[in-house]
Amino acid sequence: METREVQIVRLFNEAINRHDVESLCSFMAPDHAFIDSGGGVTTGVETMRKGWKDFFEMFPDYRNEMLGFLQDGNLVMAYGRASGTYNGKRGLVPENRITMPAAWKAVIRNSLILEWQVYADWSEGLKICEEDDKAGQPLNDGSAEGHCLP
Repeated sequence: METREVQIVRLFNEAINRHDVESLCSFMAPDHAFIDSGGGVTTGVETMRKGWKDFFEMFPDYRNEMLGFLQDGNLVMAYGRASGTYNGKRGLVPENRITMPAAWKAVIRNSLILEWQVYADWSEGLKICEEDDKAGQPLNDGSAEGHCLP
């Protein structure tokens, strides 16, 4: 039987895969911290609300496939792969598709996610984003510079 903590991680990931920012925020503790694959830390629900919206615009088909879970008390680790297509200057073309092994760490407190950390090697993804940025075409949505952020 799946524990409550693993269920929370699974439900949070399902919200990510639906790009349901409001549901994601409902799972976050007020002092939620997001740690990206480069070690950068972003805190707070409202900051993350904007961050997830921006990320889903940058990767409109982004999704995580979690293949397994490990748990130690309120710490849950998941492993699998992440994928998405970078919506940069070239748009949603096959050349902008990124797929990589990934892992996630969640610290649960009072049935909310206190900390969400992503572990992934973005080196291939960054190459794709850099190639796209050099494409020299204007961004599809007319927005300011689009940069691929892990």
